[in-house]
Amino acid sequence: MKYFVVDAFAEHVFGGNPAGVCVLEKPMDTELMQRIAAENNLSETAFVYGRETGKYDLKWFTPKAEIDLCGHATLGTAYVVANFVDPEVETMTFSTLSGELTVVRKGAYFEMDFPSRMPKQIPVTQEMEAVIGMPIAGAYLSRDLVLELENENAVKDCAPDFEKMLHMEQGLGCVVTAKGSQCDFVSRCFFPKLGVNEDPVTGSAHSSLIPFWAERLGKKELLAEQWSERGGKLLCIDDGERVKIAGKAVLYLQGELLLEK
Repeated sequence: MKYFVVDAFAEHVFGGNPAGVCVLEKPMDTELMQRIAAENNLSETAFVYGRETGKYDLKWFTPKAEIDLCGHATLGTAYVVANFVDPEVETMTFSTLSGELTVVRKGAYFEMDFPSRMPKQIPVTQEMEAVIGMPIAGAYLSRDLVLELENENAVKDCAPDFEKMLHMEQGLGCVVTAKGSQCDFVSRCFFPKLGVNEDPVTGSAHSSLIPFWAERLGKKELLAEQWSERGGKLLCIDDGERVKIAGKAVLYLQGELLLEK
């Protein structure tokens, strides 16, 4: 099986978020895909199967579970499809657990069309502040728990207790965010429930962050930065019921997986 590792939302290798991309010649059993993802041990491994040029089935797996939406692995998959599967294809439509997702190649960028998931405000609890270790300005919930902090320095200095985070009821992941000084907003994303303490760059979390900040800042086009050791930049558009997220990608590895028959 052809296998690639792509650094998504990156300008260069070792930046952004690495995603494994497996190119299937035929549909694969879910259990086997999960075992491969665990063996790869990246935050996400994507499995793509081409039904015809421009139309593909796409699934995402963390080392522990299948997930319903992943931005950086979709970006990585689009990069692989456009460069190694169907060269020069401009528009790709992926059938996923989150419905059909379209990715358009625009020069060096890949623009993803994702569902908008505006988080709803919920009460801030002592448990949340104990997990984050600092005051929380506001708490919001969609797929993930989104915590607005006082400023970008608080986002940078945040040192969560991942063991406590594992036991939180709200959210698949936990996202901390604040208004940025050099961009529109900054964030950090934590997913210990999926075996990933801190995710370097999380496209799917921006399905909630984009409408959240678009409403607060009164603008449709936003520049976002996700802070982590690797970090990444995302070009974002709030488009009503959808959001658009664009970024670059860089190939790190190209090879083959050898599976027993």
